[in-house]
Amino acid sequence: MANHGTFLSTDYARILPMTLLPNPSELSRAALPFRSCVGIMLLNRDGLVWVGRRRPKWAGDHAAHIWQMPQGGIEKYEPPRIAALRELREETGVTSVEVVAEYSDWLTYELPENLLGIALKGRYRGQRQKWFAMRFLGDDSEVDIAPKEGAKAEFDAWRWAPIASVPKLIIPFKREVYERVTSAFGHLAG
Repeated sequence: MANHGTFLSTDYARILPMTLLPNPSELSRAALPFRSCVGIMLLNRDGLVWVGRRRPKWAGDHAAHIWQMPQGGIEKYEPPRIAALRELREETGVTSVEVVAEYSDWLTYELPENLLGIALKGRYRGQRQKWFAMRFLGDDSEVDIAPKEGAKAEFDAWRWAPIASVPKLIIPFKREVYERVTSAFGHLAG
């Protein structure tokens, strides 16, 4: 019995150091994956786009650019369209929608160096996003950005914005994705 315990402790001493993951902030950009998520351009009847002001965690110098459209992670085995409807409900309370378009490709953005190992829980180098355009069929009273089910609120304010202004509201490192999305879905706002 004592030999068995000695064997296990020796075995663990040999294996355990090889199985520990490094601190994400010590990994190179190339070693970190992209987080798969969805983004939603919610359009009202007037062709305006819903944007929420993010609760700042790590906005730093970009504090003025913390508006964004709803977005969030895709759960394991969840189809992107279902994830988009779930994220929209969780972040905005909105369920009265119809999906009117899907961006054909996945879009990516990378975090700037100063946010690697900090933003996105330090586990990702950026996000790989599938975007959907949805038409809001409800009334503004349906929007509820209060925290739900013990989670923290994503936004502390919201508004409807003209589609052309949306890329200017976003944090600079996400701007190219927003320009592509607003360009692709721009015809839906008119």
